Amino acid sequence: MKLKICGMKYQDNITQVANLQPDYLGFIFYKQSKRYFDGNIPELPKAIKKVGVFVDAEIDYILSKVKTHKLNAIQLHGNESSDFCNEIKYQFERSREPNDNPIEIIKVFSIKDEFNFDVLKPYEAVCNYFLFDTKGQLPGGNGYTFNWEVLSNYPSQKPYFLSGGIGLNETEDIKSFLRSPKSKYCYALDVNSKFEIEAGLKNLEELATFKTDLSF
Repeated sequence: MKLKICGMKYQDNITQVANLQPDYLGFIFYKQSKRYFDGNIPELPKAIKKVGVFVDAEIDYILSKVKTHKLNAIQLHGNESSDFCNEIKYQFERSREPNDNPIEIIKVFSIKDEFNFDVLKPYEAVCNYFLFDTKGQLPGGNGYTFNWEVLSNYPSQKPYFLSGGIGLNETEDIKSFLRSPKSKYCYALDVNSKFEIEAGLKNLEELATFKTDLSF
């Protein structure tokens, strides 16, 4: 199981969180977000993948952030179509320099009490991962879990990230979920607002406890 810590914002805090050795760190390039990242990402261990989070952004804007920050993954958190995902891959490969990182595409889908998994089909061939988050007022960072039982009907073999309101209080629920058949294709847990002192500033002690409790 992989761990993604999203909504990173402050330089010192990024470095400190990186010392916990998560698998992914997420940086939000969406100006309406309280966790909007507008700076330089400090040097990180190569084992940590840098994820840029975008919401209905233009392809040129996305690719500029990929190049500037040497991102490893693009997380699309809006209404991006499968054609849009495919076009990003095409444009990235077309402009890719020999030393550029390969790019992963993570497409987000929001769930509350039910979900029509048919909407995933067009994305199967153009995304590396799906991410399931809680449907709320904001595109992410709402602090609530969705009904994970919905994933009992997951029809795909595409690995996915589980997100939405995951914190220390959910540790036992997560352990139970990971023992169940519905977690078969769960690739990573994605945490954010439940581990914050304030928007974008992560609580190192709580993250370390969470990581230890779940044996990441």
